[in-house]
Formats: sequence, structure tokens, C-alpha cells
Amino acid sequence: MQVVHHGALDGVTGSCHQLLLDETRSLLIDCGLFQGADAKGRDEEAIDFPIDGILGLVVTHVHLDHIGRIPYLIAAGFNGPIYCSPPTAKLLPLMMEDAMRVGVTRNKRLIERFIYDLRRHIRPMAYNKWHTLSDGLQMRLTPAGHILGSSIVEVDYDNQRFVFSGDLGSRHQPLLKDPVSPERADFLVLESTYGDRNHYGREQRVQQLEDILCHTLKNKGVTIIPAFSVGRTQELLYEMNEIFDSVGRRLGCSMLKAVDVLIDSPLAQRFTDIYNELTEYWDDEAQRVLQYDDQPLVFENLVQIDSHEEHLDTIRYLKESQLPAVVIAASGMCSGGRVVNYLKEFLGDPNSDVVFVGFQAAGTPGRYIQDSDWVRLDGERYDIRAQVHQLSGYSAHADQSDLIRFVEGMAEAPKAIRLVHGEEPAKSALKQQLQSRGFNVV
Repeated sequence: MQVVHHGALDGVTGSCHQLLLDETRSLLIDCGLFQGADAKGRDEEAIDFPIDGILGLVVTHVHLDHIGRIPYLIAAGFNGPIYCSPPTAKLLPLMMEDAMRVGVTRNKRLIERFIYDLRRHIRPMAYNKWHTLSDGLQMRLTPAGHILGSSIVEVDYDNQRFVFSGDLGSRHQPLLKDPVSPERADFLVLESTYGDRNHYGREQRVQQLEDILCHTLKNKGVTIIPAFSVGRTQELLYEMNEIFDSVGRRLGCSMLKAVDVLIDSPLAQRFTDIYNELTEYWDDEAQRVLQYDDQPLVFENLVQIDSHEEHLDTIRYLKESQLPAVVIAASGMCSGGRVVNYLKEFLGDPNSDVVFVGFQAAGTPGRYIQDSDWVRLDGERYDIRAQVHQLSGYSAHADQSDLIRFVEGMAEAPKAIRLVHGEEPAKSALKQQLQSRGFNVV
């Protein structure tokens, strides 16, 4: 058995790993899009590896850098099962429908036909249980704590165990259960997105978010939060709800209710509905909140924007009214979607704020906004006068200490570790830390 990487070995995006079981059979773990600098010079539509003998595709979670090449995989002739957790089975068709519409075709009939065919492939697998895929081949999924439905993948075959971490969640996630280390691994494929740094703690990140909300009210500006439709948006809603409630009780008023929170992403709204349907997968803290608040992802001053016309009207209204507002919109790396229109309108306003709550891949507009004083959006240059913030504590990715803890938590040390899904400085720093603890990083 060995692993061949078709993406995310030398970058953060395009996750796709092939586990070769023998000379004729294999499993594919994820099949994601390349984004930002990783995408340069690549033909996304080309599946540049043979698909003969692939017994199935295992989806760790529904972010596009892990699933975005699935339409091309199926077009190339893949006709096998797609294994995933039960929540991912619900989320995957919605995410692929949106991705098809944005990146492949707007032909409704073609999209419906693809989604119908996709559902035929999906095989939900219960968490924490070994499943037999064929003679001698077993697989288990356990929660990865990254987004709803995210999974750690363990494969047992021929007395060997291969483990794929997928994207591991941070311990500071408010809604999802923390990942649990597997007992052992002969070979561990481990993500390393934040292998060179540690996040702020939960208390500090909530305080930072509260400070920004109060700042928005004070300067009557617009705060833009580019966020992934699934995962980050729901966490923000959960903690904003708590902030509005705690500040109101602390100050004896409803001050922050003067700030509208706009969710300008129909896809995020659909995902939030699914989050609310699947509370059985929430962690203990969120379960306790449900005992006194049956809708912790909804609050009084939350406004949902649906149609494109309403989206454009909202931007005009915010520009003319000069009333404070917080806008949560996709995409998370500012490479497309409705958030781009908000950025075009408000990046040049010093009363505006842009708040990043997730990783910005090299070459994406989000990374340029983080690191530069101007950015190019849809071919035009925009100077950045807005205040730019990075709340690393909201990252859905494990930090260096989480990753080390995941490896050290195994009852038996992994015989070999391969680091993926990270830029070179992050991978190098994590490799050094693991090797200094006696682990074999190959």
C-alpha cells in the first residue's frame, strides 16, 4: 500500500490523495479544486491520473478545495460510490449544485441531471463504526471538528492502517465536537495549514469580535466578513447571538440591536437550515444552549438577503444611509461571489472594516487585502483604506499545538507521517516540531 498525491502536497488547495491498495485497486480521498496561486497553469477540467480500479471516492468534507473536481471526475468516467458521513451526504449536493452554477454551467437542466446522478453515487457511513467495503478492506470515519460532517478517514487493509486527517478542526470551535486521535496509523496523511502558528483562545476571539461590532456601531461603518457558506458562517451567527445577549445584559440595553447583521448568501442560509436540522452532531456546549434557546443561529437583528436584485439594493442602501451594518458573505477568500461587490464599494472607505476569519490562500484577493494596500477585483484596482482584521481564533483549522496533540494522542505512534495541505513555511515548522518529538515525517 502506498499514497499518491494529486493535489495539496505542495500547497493548501486541490486536496486529492490516492491510496493504492495493490497493483489494480485503489481508493481516492477527496477530489478538490486548486485555488489562488495553486491553480496557475493548471487545467481544472483535466483529471490527470487514471481512474481504472478506483473502488470509491471518500469525501472528508464539502469545502470546494476538497470536492470541486468531482464533476470532472465523473465526466472522466468514474462510476463508483462516494463515501462520506451522513451530514456530508446532505451538504454535498447543495455545495456541488452551487459550484456547478458558478464554475461550470448555468444550464438548469444540466445541473439537475448532474445532481440527480451525484445522489446515486453517495453512500452515507455512520461515524465511529468500521464498515466493510470489500473482502479485507475496512474503513471508519470519525468527526474531524472542521465543519459539520467533516471526517477523519481510517482505512484498514492487509494488516496496515492508513489515516487521512482531512481538515482537522480547532479546539475552539463552538458548535462541533473536537477531533479524537485514532489508536494508531502505519501511515498518517496530516494537514498542516497552520503548522507554524497557534490561534487565540476562545475568550480572546469573542472579545475581538465584540470590539469590532461595537466599533461598527460607533463609526456607523460597514463591516464585511468574507466567510465560507458552510462552517464559518454558522459559528459567527452562534457567537454573535451570544455577544448581543451578553452585551445587552451587561449594559442594561439593546445597544447592539442597532447594528443589522446581513447574511448575503442564499447558500449559507440553506446550510444554516441543515445545521439546525442536525443538532445531534453538535458538541456538548451547543447542546446545553439548545435547552434554553431553540434557535441559537438566529437573532432579532439578523437580515437574510435572497435575490441578486435585493443584494444590489442592499449595497445601495448601505452606501446612501450610512447606517452601521455587519455583512457576512461568500466567498471566504474573496475570489468571487457576492462579497466582491461589497468590497468594491466599501474598501476605499476608512470607516469600513474587513474581518477575515479563515485562511487566505496565496494568490487570492483575500491574501492581497491582508498583505497589501490595494487589490485587483474583476480586473480593476481598488485602494484599501478600510481597516483590515484577522481573527485567527475563528479558523476552522487546527493550529500547531492542535496538530501536535492529535499525533501525540495516538496510543501507538504513527510509523510514518506525510504533511499536506500547507504552505512550505507551515509544513517546515510542523515537521521540525514533530521530528523533535521523535516522529518520522517523510
